[in-house]
Amino acid sequence: MAASILRAFSLFALALPASYAPAQHAEQQSILLQAQSFDLDYKNNNMIYHKVRIAQGAMSVTADQAQATGLDFETSSHWVFHGNVKIAMEGGQLSSDEADVTFAKKLLAQAIANGNPATFEQRIEKTGKVAHGRADTIDYDVTKGVVHLSKNAWVSDGDRELQGESLTYNVLTQTIRAESAGSQRVHIIITPPAKPKP
Repeated sequence: MAASILRAFSLFALALPASYAPAQHAEQQSILLQAQSFDLDYKNNNMIYHKVRIAQGAMSVTADQAQATGLDFETSSHWVFHGNVKIAMEGGQLSSDEADVTFAKKLLAQAIANGNPATFEQRIEKTGKVAHGRADTIDYDVTKGVVHLSKNAWVSDGDRELQGESLTYNVLTQTIRAESAGSQRVHIIITPPAKPKP
């Protein structure tokens, strides 16, 4: 029964619309880095950016501060963003207090957002509503198109809500998976449509 409910819930349009597909030839898109100021430490291969924005195509990361190790984007480059972190992607946005972001082969490969809580919003093309989600940690694997919400995870499409310790959705297959932890259960809340006024 629980499995059938979860399968049914996976069909609600939380993930990206069916027409969505990652930008073709993303590796050909330039990475644009902007900052109000920066401090460079050549000895330790470390740089701190203030009021920073990194953009590539439809994706961008902005924050009050970023610290980078591995200053080129060709090899694995690790960035830690602090303060008012916004990660914009095709059709949606993640917001958090801080985020660890990894670039590989000149592409944003993974973003792990932590907050109190970290949040996301996504416009649903089919209904025009905005899906919302929150969790202590949101892990976005860009290369696989998978978003994992963990610890106090909650997702809503405006009509239904899903709560659990671990929620995962795939933006390519438009499926969502919920897992309970120990004795905890996954909760689904369905709000009936408002009655028309007489």
